[in-house]
Order: sequence, then C-alpha cells, then structure tokens
Amino acid sequence: MLRRLFAFFVIATTSLGGCASAHRLDSWDDSAARESITDFVARVSTPGSPEYVPPAERVAVFDNDGTLWAEQPSYFQLLFAMDRVRALAPSHPSWNDEQPFKAVLENDMTALADSGHEGLVEIITATHAGMTTHEFAAIARNWINTARHPESGRSYTEMVYAPMLELLDYLRANGFKVYIVSGGGVEFLRVFAEEVYGVPPENVIGSSVRTEYAESRLGPVIRRRPEVAFVNDKAGKPVAINEHVGRRPIAAFGNSDGDHQMLRWVAAGDGLTLCVIVHHTDAEREWAYDRDSPIGKLDKALDEARLRGWTIIDMRNDWSRVFAAPMPRD
Repeated sequence: MLRRLFAFFVIATTSLGGCASAHRLDSWDDSAARESITDFVARVSTPGSPEYVPPAERVAVFDNDGTLWAEQPSYFQLLFAMDRVRALAPSHPSWNDEQPFKAVLENDMTALADSGHEGLVEIITATHAGMTTHEFAAIARNWINTARHPESGRSYTEMVYAPMLELLDYLRANGFKVYIVSGGGVEFLRVFAEEVYGVPPENVIGSSVRTEYAESRLGPVIRRRPEVAFVNDKAGKPVAINEHVGRRPIAAFGNSDGDHQMLRWVAAGDGLTLCVIVHHTDAEREWAYDRDSPIGKLDKALDEARLRGWTIIDMRNDWSRVFAAPMPRD
C-alpha cells in the first residue's frame, strides 16, 4: 500500500506541471511493467521514502539499438556504413572483388555475415575514418536526415519508440540523469541524440575509433584514424559507465545479451535498483525476435531477468503504440 501511495504522489504532482503530457507514460498500457517503473521512481525520488536517493545519485542508463529505436533488419549504423561503402566505391575499384566490400556492393548479406567481426571492423574503419570529427558529423547528419529505412520507408529518427521517449522525459522530470550507453559509435549517436532523445553529447557513451589532434589549413582539428579504440558492448558497457560517469547507475534499460553485463552490474548495486528489458514480441507493429536472432539476440539476459525478477517490457502487450505513427506494412 505504501508503495502505491508513493507512486500516486509522483504521478499526481507530475500532472500538475506545465508539461504534464510529456511526463506521463501515455503510450504505455496499464501493466505490471509500467507499474514497476513508476513504483521504483516514486520510491527513490519521494522525500521520506525509505529508499530515497538524492538527485545526484539518480543515474539511469539506456542502450540504444533495440531499446530506444528499432534495430531490424540490421543495426542502423551498419546500414549507414554500407551506404558509405556504396558512396565511396567509385574511388576504390578494388572493392568490387574484395570482401567484405564485395558483399556490400552486391547486397549479399550472407557473405557479409560470413565475414564476421573482422569484416565489420574493416567496413567501419574504411568508412568512418580518414577525416576530421567535424567532417564525419556532417556526413552522419546528412545520412540521418535523408536516408530511409529499407522496410518501413520512414526516416530512421521516426523509428524511435514513443513509449521510451516518454520514459526519458518521465525520469528527467523526477530528477534522473540519463545516459545512452550503446555499442554504436559515440560520434554517430551524438549527431542526433540531443535533438531526438534530449540527451546531450556528454551523456552519450559508445564505441569509438582512435582520434588524434592535428593542425590543418583551417586550424586545429581532431582526426579519426582507421583503428578501433573501444568496443562498448557486453562487458565493455559497465567499464565505460564507470569510466565516464563515475557512479554506478540505479536503473538500466536494455534489450539484448549485449546489455547483460550492464544489467547485472546495476542490479548488484547497493539499495533499490531497476533493471528493464525491452522484449520484442510485436510482429504486427514492429518485429518479434529474441533467442535466435542474429540482431539483438536476447537469450541469457532473458533467462536471468525471469530468474531475478527484472522488469520485462512485452512490447505487444505493454505498449499502446510503438512509434509516433503506425509503421506502414505491405
């Protein structure tokens, strides 16, 4: 009963604010998942609650691909890299006969998958380096603003989940500092994270290539080198959070085994914690996949979530809408 009173207090006081609609979870059905989130927020943010956490310590971390926006039929940054291969191919005629570039140019996804992690790294370094950080940001921004999803035909920023945007606002309205912790490239994410998610660039943590300071005819620049510096995935995520944030979060949101270690690390913290998994169960409005998917595989983390009582968002049953507008289907 006490927990429900705390939750009611938070929702009621939020509704009195000038931006009440942005701070309610309007795209969420009245489900156990929603209640577990609002209950947690109430308990850690209401003065007098036994689990009250000072605002400075209210840190929440979110995976991006599959958690804040869609990730099918492939990670969006990989689709960006593939488009870059096609754009650069006229200057690299040898790519027509070299894997993994040949697979990209022939749209042979099987051969591309067979190239494995090494092939992916080769594509990323060839398409994401050899330029300044400013030049890369301009290229990435143009792609984000003009490219279209291969199945929905929508812009990629329209593939963001409406319920998660509401959740970001809801947490911030209740004193949380929000970070994105993604396996995607940090400078790719920073191009749109503030505009789309309201998350400033300094709160984005991701994978990175090596960079170096250089002098140019236009003045000092930071150049991107063709070397991977850090892969922010799996066990790398808690390491990066510790390095960049300096606090163990009290809430973590993910959707795949790539987030498993991050969720485990947050769950092991002192005091009340919240670990949430977005489970893709909606084949009509989005996609349905988990244990056997090559993209966003959810297996070990799903088992542990059920074992430890973490919150599992059933997309089909817990969200009244997925995107801001229905996704067109054939």
